[in-house]
Amino acid sequence: MHFDNLADWLAWQETLNPNEIELGLERCQSVAERMGLKQPTYGFVSVSGTNGKGSSVAMLSTIMQQAGYKTGVYTSPHLIRYNERIRINGEMATDELLCEAFQCIDDARGDTSLTYFEFGTLAAYYLFEKQSVDFAVFEVGLGGRLDAVNMMDANVALVTSIAIDHVDWLGDNRNDIAIEKAGIMRSGHAAVCSDPDAPESLVKFAEENNVELYWTDHGYQYDFSDNGWNWSDDQHRYKHLPRPSLRGDFQLMNAAGVLKTIQCLPSKYKVSEEDIRVGLQSTTLAGRIQVIPGEVEYILDVAHNPHAAKILANFLQENPIEGKNHILIGMLKDKDSSGVIDEIIPYVDDWHVAALGGSRGSGSERLVGQLQATGTDICIFPYASVDAAYTAVKKIAKSGDRVLVAGSFLTVSAVMKIMERES
Repeated sequence: MHFDNLADWLAWQETLNPNEIELGLERCQSVAERMGLKQPTYGFVSVSGTNGKGSSVAMLSTIMQQAGYKTGVYTSPHLIRYNERIRINGEMATDELLCEAFQCIDDARGDTSLTYFEFGTLAAYYLFEKQSVDFAVFEVGLGGRLDAVNMMDANVALVTSIAIDHVDWLGDNRNDIAIEKAGIMRSGHAAVCSDPDAPESLVKFAEENNVELYWTDHGYQYDFSDNGWNWSDDQHRYKHLPRPSLRGDFQLMNAAGVLKTIQCLPSKYKVSEEDIRVGLQSTTLAGRIQVIPGEVEYILDVAHNPHAAKILANFLQENPIEGKNHILIGMLKDKDSSGVIDEIIPYVDDWHVAALGGSRGSGSERLVGQLQATGTDICIFPYASVDAAYTAVKKIAKSGDRVLVAGSFLTVSAVMKIMERES
């Protein structure tokens, strides 16, 4: 099997395995062995969690790059281009490099059936080795224990906030979900949980598996200050650090976990306080309370579970506008859309509900019914697609209004692609 362009490779990968998600490490590990991929020579951190993974990956990689290390980053899903998933020193992997990696994977896999996500994960490990990175950050796709990223042993495991999501795969309570997230931890290695309310099961897992686990007030502390914020552990103290450039006070929680993660890295990695300051201020991340100013302000946020929706709601409460708040929302049918609606509904005037395609996409009827069931006096407009919803809300919104785009990576991605075409 050979293709000479990235689009054909990706289209073929989507047909190779009948399961969109197939958890388990054996298939990826066997292909990695045949590719000659071994435990990475570069240091790396694995990041799992429900919310805050992307922000934490962005801050950690930016700080390490600022410190002078050639840094690889693997994340998913992408918003506009597949190439976003694999970055080296902030630059997206080229089509040529990705095609080379996919060919190597296909040559090695034999009759092993890999998912779209597993192809990408193997490609990241392959390219980071080939490009001789000094350090890498891998974002877990789903869970942790059985996610393809977990086929290799990270120097440090970072677990971000844990909330209810992916119930069919991970469980319906924080303790069960935490066990899946904890699967990226390794005996004899350090781990950090940036959730200040670390679930009991996570702490117990660390104790039983000889993992040195740190979380807020258990290995590090942070607090607000008049000139920013302060952070400390047993050996380091940083005063009046700048607020992260990423929006929302909750980003301090993510940043605090990132700083402890850096302190847990092997001693050869030297990061100065100035590197931390510059890194926090220069981190960017699309689609996370991303504000696009203008006569009509747009906020793009991939919030797709109640915990993330509450963070968005807090931002809206703290940043009111004189005009109306319109929301363009589309969600997957396996998400807690009622919980998301409950968090955001007090701050939104008009609801523009878009249907999402694909096997997991939800039609607009489901969200419309849930909105009507709240009994709230709001305007609801259903649409057959995100494109149709965007066209309509753009006509309705007036100067001084705000348009929120939320509910799914797919929703935000569709709007970002339209905006890119417009510009």
